[in-house]
Amino acid sequence: MTTKKIIFSIAVACLFMVSCKKEAAKVELPVKKAQVSLAISGMTCEIGCAKTIQSKLSKKEGVLDAKVVFTDSIATIEFDSNKTSEKDLIAFVDGIAGGDLYKASIHKKENHSCTEKCEKECDNKTATKMECKKECTMACCADKKS
Repeated sequence: MTTKKIIFSIAVACLFMVSCKKEAAKVELPVKKAQVSLAISGMTCEIGCAKTIQSKLSKKEGVLDAKVVFTDSIATIEFDSNKTSEKDLIAFVDGIAGGDLYKASIHKKENHSCTEKCEKECDNKTATKMECKKECTMACCADKKS
């Protein structure tokens, strides 16, 4: 009887050791923030398209914040580059709605410049920051006043 108890105790101990193996500790990398603006073609409405894309992007792993502006056809996405990439985000948007509706690409920002009048006034410091901003939407003249 004592032999049976010893064997049973050893079996239980072995089973306990096998079932309680240590899980590998997951190393969580610090968030590495990045931002991208995507031009999205194929959107036909604000609620059905833009809001749907924004909602799906917001739920994607690695996305910290997503804003989709229908009137500009631009998605501005802040993401953790340890978990996703620009290429992944483009593929993700392209795949929404079965992959037939939307096409995303990196948004190339246009190179705006101040008007000659605004630059001259700002150089002479005769215009206020607000006047510069009204005259020049990129506020490059206002930066000179700082």
